[in-house]
Amino acid sequence: MPKFLNPFEKPAYFEQALFLYIKYSRFLDDDYAQNGQSVYDYFFNLVNNTLFFVVVEDDIVSGFIYLDNFTGNDEKLHSAEVTTCFDKRFWGGYTKACGKIFLEHCFEKYKFEKIKALVYPENFRVKTLLKSIGFQKEALLKHETRKNNKLQDIEVYACIRKDEKNED
Repeated sequence: MPKFLNPFEKPAYFEQALFLYIKYSRFLDDDYAQNGQSVYDYFFNLVNNTLFFVVVEDDIVSGFIYLDNFTGNDEKLHSAEVTTCFDKRFWGGYTKACGKIFLEHCFEKYKFEKIKALVYPENFRVKTLLKSIGFQKEALLKHETRKNNKLQDIEVYACIRKDEKNED
């Protein structure tokens, strides 16, 4: 059963998450992400300035998940964007299960109405995963950013909290 923990709970957790970030950052970031910072400083700031969790299985970091770009106020958070990164060894059913658990956690603990994910259109694995846990495509943002010095589209996926007051 995966655990969602603070990356500073053990020094090894932060180090393993940093290694995953370095390994997969080309799939996560656009050309503007690090903005001249070292990889370590960028990642350290990311962990400290988002709602960041390492996903731990048998004391090994299988991935990380974080929420940022919050909408709302101190009394009520309405929505957030989710970003995930898992080691390839854990892709498939495991990431799907983690996604479901984390999504339920976000809706129950933080009372979000909506969780969004921004995805590069060519990232079919993430899009398939998102759809399988209840996300739907909401928009295509043409030329939204630059990646590898080329204009890059971004697709927006979202999952709306379902409850007795909020049925679509």
